[in-house]
Amino acid sequence: MAGFGIDGIISGLDTTSLINALISAEAGPQRILANKRTAAESLITAWQSLNTKIAALTDRAKDVSSGTGLQPRTVTSTEPSVTATAADGAGIGDLTLVVSATAQTQTSVTAAMTRWAADPAVLTVRSADGTLTEISAAGTDLDAVAAAVNTSEAGVRATKVPAGTDPDTGETRFRLQFTSTESGATGAFEVFDGDAAAVTAGTAENLFERPGAAHVRTAADAVVTLWAGTAAEQQITSATNTFVDLMPGVDLTVGAASTEPVTITVSADVEAQTTSAKDLVAALAAIFGEIATRSRVTSSTGASGQPVVTGGLFAGESTVRDASARLLNAATAPVGGRSPSEIGLVITRDGTVEFDEERFREALAADPDLVTGTLAAIGARVAEAGEIISAPKDGLLSARISGQESQVADFGTQIAEWDRRLASRRETLQRTYTSMEVALSRLQSQQSYLTAQLASFATSASSS
Repeated sequence: MAGFGIDGIISGLDTTSLINALISAEAGPQRILANKRTAAESLITAWQSLNTKIAALTDRAKDVSSGTGLQPRTVTSTEPSVTATAADGAGIGDLTLVVSATAQTQTSVTAAMTRWAADPAVLTVRSADGTLTEISAAGTDLDAVAAAVNTSEAGVRATKVPAGTDPDTGETRFRLQFTSTESGATGAFEVFDGDAAAVTAGTAENLFERPGAAHVRTAADAVVTLWAGTAAEQQITSATNTFVDLMPGVDLTVGAASTEPVTITVSADVEAQTTSAKDLVAALAAIFGEIATRSRVTSSTGASGQPVVTGGLFAGESTVRDASARLLNAATAPVGGRSPSEIGLVITRDGTVEFDEERFREALAADPDLVTGTLAAIGARVAEAGEIISAPKDGLLSARISGQESQVADFGTQIAEWDRRLASRRETLQRTYTSMEVALSRLQSQQSYLTAQLASFATSASSS
């Protein structure tokens, strides 16, 4: 019925316009609901934007709250083959050393053979700590032996390598090359022809002691010598070419042995420290700036010429004001009785913060521990405040967003109900006007009939 056209069939009335006007008048409450939903959605979007920024600020503040996050280090080496990395907060200083040896794996090869002598092939690997690993292969084929070794947990790899031909039979001969999977002295191993019991009994033959077998490379630790040539000379070993915590928080990696001394220098990275502090303050300022912008009240002139005052999305929002106050207090309250402004974190007259880089650098040069400690305390406070505000489930803003989303959903339900109500009302009106047109049509027909009858009577009367 909604699409049935009835305009002016009999009455000449624009019934569609009349119905639309009536529906529009009755839809006033729905429009109010729609406006409320739009306003609520805009507020949710603004809250989500702010909440995202505060959550990011919280993560950044956590990075500096321990103090080490504000103590980045740079490391230099006088020898390109020797590199080092330093964790934030690592000790500052230098260390001179000599790379006496680099770490290496053991590589050993068997004597040349065409196949394994025993069928099936059984061999046992004895590691540096005495652990025996017995390995059995399917048959005597050397590929099968190598595969069995490589799938075992013996800590060695095996490779079949061509080794010429047998002068008597003309068959191709091979050697099995064994290599430890880990470098360092602990990677050393022996391989015996026989099972573990035979090795324990001392009756199994060491494959690398047979004629033609050889140790190509022995397992060895990397060695660096500190204070070489002095009474304090000290050697430090590592199973790999990396020495962990050679200095507190400093890892050293060596690439080649040399008799020349190498100096490793660890220093504070002032540029990185300054950038870290600046970024923290910038994140705070961005949040305060967004709150101020969205809270601003503006005035304009309406169509009637009267002034119109419009509040921002955050105007009157107590949760946002609380969030702003928490963060500002966390960032600017004294630390140990001293103002953060002493290290360059300054509160402005506009209720925001700014970074005084020159003052920060001066404070860092004069008392780096004071700067680090103050920023660590501020970072911890800001992180705590940010967590209270933006925690995913029970944060102040998160809770408001969830509540507002529920309200938007309720508005949507009410608007949908109004759609159904108005559609029913439109159908009723269309039926009413259609019935009116039908009734008018009948009256018009009756009028035409009566007019015709009267005309007929008049004609008859005049003839007589």
